[in-house]
Amino acid sequence: MLVIGAGAAGLLAAISAAGRGHEILLIERTTDGGRKILISGGGRCNVLPEALEPNRFVTDSSPAVVRRLLRSWPLEPQRAFFEQEVGVPLKFETEPRKYFPVSNRARDIRDGLIALAGRRGVQLKFDTRLDALSARTRGWTATTSRGPIEADRVILATGGRSVPATGSDGAGIELARMLGHRITPVYPALTPVISDPAVHASLSGMSLPVRVRARWRDHEAEAEGGFLFTHHGYSGPAILDVSHVAVRARLAGERATLRVRWCDLDERAWTAELQEARGLTLSAVARRLPARLAEQLLVEAGVPLDRRAADLRRDERVALVTRLATCDLRVTGDEGYKKAEVTGGGVRLDQIDPATMESRVAPGLFLC
Repeated sequence: MLVIGAGAAGLLAAISAAGRGHEILLIERTTDGGRKILISGGGRCNVLPEALEPNRFVTDSSPAVVRRLLRSWPLEPQRAFFEQEVGVPLKFETEPRKYFPVSNRARDIRDGLIALAGRRGVQLKFDTRLDALSARTRGWTATTSRGPIEADRVILATGGRSVPATGSDGAGIELARMLGHRITPVYPALTPVISDPAVHASLSGMSLPVRVRARWRDHEAEAEGGFLFTHHGYSGPAILDVSHVAVRARLAGERATLRVRWCDLDERAWTAELQEARGLTLSAVARRLPARLAEQLLVEAGVPLDRRAADLRRDERVALVTRLATCDLRVTGDEGYKKAEVTGGGVRLDQIDPATMESRVAPGLFLC
């Protein structure tokens, strides 16, 4: 059996198949493999989430199939696999609600998977590029930079287009298309967004927990979590989680609406807070938000920084509350595949058997 791609998916597929007694050859175009593992979690590798949340996953195919796939390997057995088989102890961190290696080293996960593959008898060939894949009467022939390889079955785990510096170029998606699969158009997802002009560039580096909602046509996404101001726009987990809506709007030549609630107070609660506040309006807002952000929002609402809360005009209060509870962010673009953590789109899920991931179009070909 031939596995193409030594990222997380390819390594796990090779380890699993070898554990069932198959003879496995794993080829990888880079010199070391697993490069996305190395950069995940800021170089610490967020291995597993606290809980499975299928409703957070986005698909143009069947959500029921997504749920089935996610539930096929429960989290506890996954954790046991990494700790007992890979040999990397994990720790849980409350704020991101994720498990990381105790060592805080993503390299331990990558190296541990490669070592486990070796112990299972997987033959690894790095620096080997796949040029073509063709079906034979029985099995497959892979044309590679090191010559042809024949295999009875093939697992295609080449990844998408995100972070091309790690070796991802989308070649596997094009290969699947050439083999007859229907492809949902791909797009960068989990990527920072850009605002031009960058009206909040002065706040670059500031982060805080928020709730953000993105909407375009019938596409809508909402997320809670970290928000980060950047020199060019906005990032952080909450923005990344809804960025696919903004990206798809851009690709259609339109713009999505992004609205942020800067803290846990909604419009009614902010109105009551400002009506009851004593002293400066700026002080009342800064009790809930970082001072620089509070100042920026007052300026945008047209509220003088020396205005006392008791002296707020109704139109000033309404404008300020709107920016505090449903602030519109002007998004003009995104960071694309260069910064995207995943690729949206790809082979439609009705093209594969969800029980085995085998292609319904090309029997003997399995897709990650």
